[in-house]
Amino acid sequence: MSATTPHSSPGTTSGMSGALHSLALALDAPHRHGVPEGNWRWLVRQRMAAVRDVLVSEGAHPDDGWLAARGGTVLRERNTLLVRLSALGPQVLESPDVERVRVELKRLLVDVGHHVQRLHDLAYDEVELELGGSE
Repeated sequence: MSATTPHSSPGTTSGMSGALHSLALALDAPHRHGVPEGNWRWLVRQRMAAVRDVLVSEGAHPDDGWLAARGGTVLRERNTLLVRLSALGPQVLESPDVERVRVELKRLLVDVGHHVQRLHDLAYDEVELELGGSE
C-alpha cells in the first residue's frame, strides 16, 4: 500500500469543500439577495448535483485489518447521504414549502460535513497504520 489513501484524494476533498460551500451560498441566496424562487430552485438543484458527483466519486475504503469496519460504515453513510440527496432533488423543484426544503438541505450539509470529517479521520488512521503509528 502507498502512503496516499485511495478514498480521500486532495481533489476530492477540495471538490467537496467547494461543492458544499456553493450549496450553502445558494441555500442562503433568497434571504440575502431576493432571488426569484424559480431561479433559486434551479440553482440549488445544480449545486446539489455537484455535491452528489463528489460523493459518487469517492474511491475505495480500507477493507483490511481494523479499519475495515469503519470503511464499511463510511460507505453505508455515503450511500445514505446519496439517498437523501436523491429524495430532496424533486422536492427542491416542486415543494410548495421552500423553507422546509431549505432546512432539510442545511441539515444534509451538516451531515455531509461530518461524513467528510470521518473520511479524513479514516485516511489519517490508514496512513498511521501503514507507517507504524506513533510508538
